[in-house]
Parts: sequence; C-alpha cells; structure tokens
Amino acid sequence: MGNDRRLRRLVVDERTTYLWSVRHQHGDGEGEGDVHRDVLHLTLDGVRTRIVFREGEGRAVSYGHAYVGCVATGPGKLLNLREPGVVRALVDEATARGLLPGAAELDGWELFDAVLSRAAAATPAAPPGSPPGP
Repeated sequence: MGNDRRLRRLVVDERTTYLWSVRHQHGDGEGEGDVHRDVLHLTLDGVRTRIVFREGEGRAVSYGHAYVGCVATGPGKLLNLREPGVVRALVDEATARGLLPGAAELDGWELFDAVLSRAAAATPAAPPGSPPGP
C-alpha cells in the first residue's frame, strides 16, 4: 500500500460511509514520552473518531513504514489496520458496543480480542485430510 495517509472509503450500508486512514505516531505531548502508537482515523459526516493502539507490555505496534498498521498481542494474534475487512470489523464491534458513531478517542486494545475472534470465526477451517500449510 503506497500512501497510508490517503483517505479511503468504507461503505457500511446505503446511508453510512466512513472515510478512514491509518498512521503511526510517536508520543502525543501529554507526558507519554516516545510511546509509539498506530491510529485508525475514522470520519463519518464530519465527526472524527480515532481508534488508538499504544505500545505496551504484550502489545506491539508497527515501527517500520512497510508494517504501519500491524498491531499484535503475540504470535498469531495480529490485526492489519490497513485491511478494509479489519477496519469493518472494528467499526462493527465499536458500533455494537455503542461507541460509534461519535467523536472520541477509543482504546483499540479493548476491541482487539473481539475483532480477532470475529476474524477467526469467519475463516473456514482446513478440510479434513488436507496437507499441512506452507
């Protein structure tokens, strides 16, 4: 993905279209020092919401340009915030919890496990007798 700062469109239904982008940031001027974070920016009808993933113990965010938007809590537990399906799952989960729509900053880690579970449930298992993966 060439330009992570461009606004992309996520059509939820015929009346709801979010504009979104992903960015990697350092610190926020509020005493956090050089804390890295990946931020999913959502805009709906001019109202901005940020879903923030801050680095911390057991919580990894991206550091290099090629991996901006990859957040993880361990091996096999990764979300790529640049994928429209992941963004849709985050929007659906936040909406189900009554957090969207609305101007706010949301802690992405509070949504992480639920979104990861949604992705696992949507991924079909390998058919019996299939050879092991790559």
